[in-house]
Amino acid sequence: MIILPMKQINTALTHLNLNNILLSHETGKTLAEALCKNLAPTNLYLRRNELGDNGGIVLAKALYVNTFLINLNLWNNNLGKSTGKALAEALCKNTTLINLNLGCNNLGESAGKALAEALCKNTTITNLNLYENKLGVSAGKALTEALCKNSALTSLNLYYNNLGESTGEALAEVISTNTTLINLNLRNNSLGGSAGKALAEALRKNTTLTNLNLCENNLGESARKALAEAICEILR
Repeated sequence: MIILPMKQINTALTHLNLNNILLSHETGKTLAEALCKNLAPTNLYLRRNELGDNGGIVLAKALYVNTFLINLNLWNNNLGKSTGKALAEALCKNTTLINLNLGCNNLGESAGKALAEALCKNTTITNLNLYENKLGVSAGKALTEALCKNSALTSLNLYYNNLGESTGEALAEVISTNTTLINLNLRNNSLGGSAGKALAEALRKNTTLTNLNLCENNLGESARKALAEAICEILR
């Protein structure tokens, strides 16, 4: 376990990579103090550490006042739903953060809904990674509704969140008219055939999406055929 003293934070740094070095929740508090004083770098990578909810919540609160941080990677820190909700509140107030990686943190359904609500208000986040967070159908639909209101998000990773067929169909409807989303990862979400067909039709109408991942979704033969036909039409 590593604890980072406040005096060790160099104010000239723009990128600080502390990935995978067993940082504790105490380090999270130290970094939060730096963020509150705008002393931390603009790019902070804390992937694969042990911040937990205690460290995550204080970092989230620091985002209320920080005006320098642009990229924050909290992938795989065992943050949980409390941190997810705290980060959602922070996103309603923060106006500088652009990239946020919350992958592999077991945020759950309620935190997913809170983040969706935050996206309805936030105007700066362009890249959000929610890979493997057990969001489920209701949070998936909430995020879908958020895409109708959010005009900043260009990249959304929802890989492995058990979104289900109805969420896939709802996303297809949004994709038909969305003009900002460029990258969408829906891999391994049990979308099924009807969602696959709906997404195929959506691709015919969408003019901005360039990357769409639908791997491992049990789409079935008819949906695969519909997607192939849609892609052929687009490429003509």
